[in-house]
Amino acid sequence: MHVKQIDNERPALPAPVTVKRCGNVIEVRHSFGGAPEIAIEKLSADEYVDLRTGEVKEFQHTASRAEDKASVAQSLRNLRDIINSNLTDPETALWVTLTYRENMRDPRRLYEDFHAFIKRFRRYLRKRGHPPVEYIAAAEPQGRGAWHLHCLFLFPEKAPFIPNAHMAKLWGHGFTKTNSLKGVDNPGLYLTAYLGDMELTEAAMSGTTRGRLGEVEAEDEQGRKVKKAVIKGARLHLYPPGFNLYRCSRGVKRPQVMQMTEWEAQRIIGTAPLTYEKTIAVTDSEGQTLNVINYRQYNRAKNQAGTAADPTDQSP
Repeated sequence: MHVKQIDNERPALPAPVTVKRCGNVIEVRHSFGGAPEIAIEKLSADEYVDLRTGEVKEFQHTASRAEDKASVAQSLRNLRDIINSNLTDPETALWVTLTYRENMRDPRRLYEDFHAFIKRFRRYLRKRGHPPVEYIAAAEPQGRGAWHLHCLFLFPEKAPFIPNAHMAKLWGHGFTKTNSLKGVDNPGLYLTAYLGDMELTEAAMSGTTRGRLGEVEAEDEQGRKVKKAVIKGARLHLYPPGFNLYRCSRGVKRPQVMQMTEWEAQRIIGTAPLTYEKTIAVTDSEGQTLNVINYRQYNRAKNQAGTAADPTDQSP
C-alpha cells in the first residue's frame, strides 16, 4: 500500500465523521472508503501470522523508540491530546522543569524521585491553603545522557505563585524553572515539541544531526520569547525501548471521542477557526484508491482564522 497527500476533500453534511474534543482543540476525521484489510494476526509478543500466506513470522523488535516512528508519534499525539483536554486557561497551570545537579542517567530513578517530590509538593500546597493539584509529567532525555522532567501542574482555579526557591527545595535534586504559558493557544503541541525536537547546538554536540531543520519559539533565561533552531525528532532515539514518555495523576481527563455526521460536527465547531487540514489517499500496488482520509483541526483559542504549519507531523 502507498500513502500520499492530495488536495483537500471535505465530506458531505450527512457523511459520518469522528470528532475528538481536547479542550479548545477540535479534530474531525472522515474516511471516504473502507479501511484497508488487516493482513496480519498477532500470535505473541514475538510472532505473527501473515493472513495472506499463512506463514508465521517474527516481529522485528526495535532498538530505540526512534526506529518505531508510529509508536513514537502515537505517544506524542496521546500526550498532546491529554494536555489540551485539561488546559484551556493558561492561568490555571504551572509548567515546571526539574533538573539534576549531576549527570543523572537512570530513567527509573527519574520517576521515583518525582513521586517523592509530588508528595512533598501536595503537602506544601495543603499547608498554605492552596487548591489541590493534578499533574502531567513528561521525561526529556538530553544529548549528554542526563534526564529532565517537564511537569504541568493543573489547578481548579488560578494557579498559586510558588517561589522558585521553594520549588527547588521541594525537588531537592538540582534546579527548577517555571515557564509561562501565556499566549500559547495549543499547549499540547507546544509542550510535546520539547520531547521530540532538539536544539541545533545540542544536536551538534551529541552527534545527532539527522532530521528536518525547523524553528520554534522558546524562553531564554530572562523569560523573553526567542526563536531557536531545532532538528525535528532528533531527541526520539534517546528514549529507551518501551519507555513511558509521560505519567498523569488520576484526576487528569482524557479526550472525548464521538461519532456523528459532518453537519453535527459543524455545530460543535461553530466559529472556531481552522488551524490545520490534510487529506491523504491510500492506494494499492496498482494505483487503485482504497481509502481517502480527510483530517481537520480547529482551535477555539485562536484569535483569528488561518491555517497553521504542520503540527510536528503528528496528524494522521
